[in-house]
Amino acid sequence: MELVIVLLVAIAFVVLSTSKFKIHPFLALLGAAFLTALLSGLPLSSIAKTISGGFGGILGYIGLVIMLGTIIGTILERSGAAITMADTIIKLLGDRFPRLTMSLIGYLISIPVFCDSGYVILNSLKRAMTKRMGVSAVGMSVALATGLYATHTFVPPTPGPIAAAGNLDLTNNLGLVIGLGLIVAAATALTGLAWANYASSRYECGEDDEVTESYETLKARYGKLPTAAQAFSPILIPIVLICLGSIANYPSAPLGDGTLKTVLAFLGSPLNALVVGLFIALPLVKTSEDKPTKGEALTAQVSDAISTAAPILLITGAGGAFGAVLKATGVGPQLGEALSTLGIGLFMPFMVAAALKTAQGSSTVALVTTSALVAPMLGDLGLATEMGRVLTVLAIGAGAMTVSHANDSFFWVVTQFSKMSVSTAYRAQTIATLIQGLTGIITVYILSLILL
Repeated sequence: MELVIVLLVAIAFVVLSTSKFKIHPFLALLGAAFLTALLSGLPLSSIAKTISGGFGGILGYIGLVIMLGTIIGTILERSGAAITMADTIIKLLGDRFPRLTMSLIGYLISIPVFCDSGYVILNSLKRAMTKRMGVSAVGMSVALATGLYATHTFVPPTPGPIAAAGNLDLTNNLGLVIGLGLIVAAATALTGLAWANYASSRYECGEDDEVTESYETLKARYGKLPTAAQAFSPILIPIVLICLGSIANYPSAPLGDGTLKTVLAFLGSPLNALVVGLFIALPLVKTSEDKPTKGEALTAQVSDAISTAAPILLITGAGGAFGAVLKATGVGPQLGEALSTLGIGLFMPFMVAAALKTAQGSSTVALVTTSALVAPMLGDLGLATEMGRVLTVLAIGAGAMTVSHANDSFFWVVTQFSKMSVSTAYRAQTIATLIQGLTGIITVYILSLILL
């Protein structure tokens, strides 16, 4: 119980220091990491190592992806490619439902791509569509974030769901997990979209202040725009490569174990795929009067991208440090083990995963840890059948999205790229993930009444 109180104090410290006292999130999260470590009684000799390890660990996973995605996004914005993408999608889907369009794009992209990476890749498109349609930036940001988040926790080949399926002995039945996962993810994406529609008329962010000129005026400034193929290739080709890499790495080895698998697995790494995307984007770099050569123009755009990404990287790393300290205290497993004794069927793995997610921030960690914890208990819970195991994976996925807040890197990626204040992000993004998680477990429960 003492650790739970420490967790609540740490979260309250982050929320109050960033929203009420306007302290930079990097300092607030770093302070929360030290505060939690000291209050929970971690050995003084291990505190610095734990915090630095958490900081470096999360940046090792997402840092270069954020940087490369930001550079690609800067090139797309400066060349007018993002304008072309917005026009193309609007022509295909119409302009009556901009947030639905954004949610659908996120829903599809996050099946093979981590939601953090997906948001970074798609942020420039979202900004262009927001400007093109003259709608709320908060609504568009939440629609994209919730669309990405939906499939991230339910649908393989995202690593979290695929690991949970493996822990529950469903390696050879991933098709069933994918099929039902798409249904549950669709329900959570729709409720996330509903909240985005609600938030769009009630909250504002820094992006709204940037939409100061008409879309046509903006479009004219770029001169000749890239073609749709040129505009989409730096995004779509990395996504296709990541998807092919995931297929190549399936446990059943559908592409064999030879050279083809090796090459696709290499190119399908998010980092390597984005390097390919960057090379594809390079021809889009435009020169100007003060930057007359391609090299000078590219250097200037990379510098701008570094300036944009630096605070995001620091905040993301500090969130990783906070999560590492929470993990080291053992508060997550403590909550999980306490909840596991309640005997409430599918709601038990949901509550365990939700406790882990809220405590340490990572959906993937919540999925993997909870699935390992509940695997020996499936017989006692009445979930030992193949369908019971599939529904357990989905119940864990619902818990693993409940909720995204200050110790989740995705929260800070959405907040910083959308230029939301922390208080706005809690009202718009965190509540959206709460609604999505509750929708997910309700949908899984309804499916269980039909399928079990």
